[in-house]
Amino acid sequence: MAISALQKERAKYQPKLPKALKSNVKISEGKATQSIADQEDIQKLFPNTYGLPLITFEPSDEIVPLPVMNVGVILSGGQAPGGHNVISGIFDGLKKLNPANKLYGFLGGPGGFVDNKYMELTADIIDEYRNTGGFDIIGSGRTKLEEESQFDTGLVNCIKLGINAVVIIGGDDSNTNACVLAEYYKRINAGVQVVGCPKTIDGDLKNEMIESSFGFDTACKVYAELIGNIMRDANSAKKYWHFIKLMGRSASHIALECALQTQPNVCLISEEVAAKKQTLSEIVEYIADVVSKRAENGENFGVALIPEGVIEFIPEMKILISELNELLAEGTHTAQAFSHVKKSHRVDWVAEKLSPASSVVFRSLPDGIASQLTLDRDPHGNVQVSKIETEKLLIEMVEAELTERKLEKKFNGKFAALNHFFGYEGRCAAPSNFDADYCYSLGYNAAALVSNGKTGYMSSVRNTTAPADEWIAGGVPITMMMNMERRHGHMKPVIQKALVELDGKPFKFFASKRDEWAVKTDFVYPGPIQYFGPTEVCDRVTETLKLENA
Repeated sequence: MAISALQKERAKYQPKLPKALKSNVKISEGKATQSIADQEDIQKLFPNTYGLPLITFEPSDEIVPLPVMNVGVILSGGQAPGGHNVISGIFDGLKKLNPANKLYGFLGGPGGFVDNKYMELTADIIDEYRNTGGFDIIGSGRTKLEEESQFDTGLVNCIKLGINAVVIIGGDDSNTNACVLAEYYKRINAGVQVVGCPKTIDGDLKNEMIESSFGFDTACKVYAELIGNIMRDANSAKKYWHFIKLMGRSASHIALECALQTQPNVCLISEEVAAKKQTLSEIVEYIADVVSKRAENGENFGVALIPEGVIEFIPEMKILISELNELLAEGTHTAQAFSHVKKSHRVDWVAEKLSPASSVVFRSLPDGIASQLTLDRDPHGNVQVSKIETEKLLIEMVEAELTERKLEKKFNGKFAALNHFFGYEGRCAAPSNFDADYCYSLGYNAAALVSNGKTGYMSSVRNTTAPADEWIAGGVPITMMMNMERRHGHMKPVIQKALVELDGKPFKFFASKRDEWAVKTDFVYPGPIQYFGPTEVCDRVTETLKLENA
């Protein structure tokens, strides 16, 4: 297999580990936990894995002989930089515990677990993928592990392979499924443990024990480089406004982090839009005001960052989307009827089925946006927000607002805009040193959780703004992060997404600077990820983590 010069050198990199994981470990158990909300409902659904204690690993000189353990690993959901290092960490951790231990990778995500499609991950295979981006070592998938028939089939496959534990590497939904699987296997005494690892570039899987989901650091650095390049071009050409949509459907962590790294003229934060109940017209007016102020200084250019999910946080749009999700929910008679409506008539057909207020909003949207809102739902029954061209919608509406202002002689500048969407560009990048270390530690830590008989836990590595040697390894019960939410028209237990906290240090710092950044051209150009060189450049953490732990 041909590899690049960088990949060849990166293969030599040995990720750093917390001190506790460099030796044998002993467990320090903390207090019993409870779910973040809906405690009674969650406890009823997870009687065997609810209320488990927090776990911290500490170094130990005690050598305990361990039986042979085989572990299966699943990559679930969208890609995130560092996934291969999680698997490398699991592998190395297992082999250190007992060289006879084996690691099996289920192919194509959770579907491979059910269909018994797997491969044994040997040292030769693992070594090819160390410190590389992507999930191609075994592939990923979006099959949901929700049915007992799937659990039973997976158990049969585990028994055939002698698998004692399964590690699921995924986001909030994947780890919710891991928790459901752990509860079921515990209830029937299956003898198979289930451990999760926190993955998502969106950064919305976090709490006091999970400081960051892996991949967030690398993805934000990739996007920040691209934004910085565009800023440099804008400041050189001085004639375009760039509207850049960034991944982050439910939370604006990526947009906020990229803003902290690059200092754009405009950055919308979905959570603030919701808190202030800002209307679409108010957002448009805000952006138009910034464009106008910069034009007064002769600067008819700028950069605006737009979280992909912002449209769902605008009150009237949130209500509209909620109605659309119910109307077009999979299996409903309205969804079936809609599938037979001619494409040219679909907007009118849907508008007639909505409440009067939502119908007015729906009809006011450009035809292209209205059509995008009626596209096939995602696996959770929701609008596929990434397919909605929010950046184009805002460009069109800002342009219309500025045209009116020009007629009223309130705007004398020029407005020419270009749109971008940065998403897939960041999902499979070679992991930064931080993510390479963090992911390897998460995997190694998962092996320690398995060897200590734990199930229903998520691998946790904390104190990550300190040198890696001082990181704190342990586990957090997955039920601790759960609440009840409406999915497909039913209330279901899910891990609560961590949104941008408006009273948190990262947002407060951003809010204190944005008016200044709006008018001035204070662009910062981060440049590409550096893998070799000074520690302060190569091992730097996100601005979000710095501020949160300041």
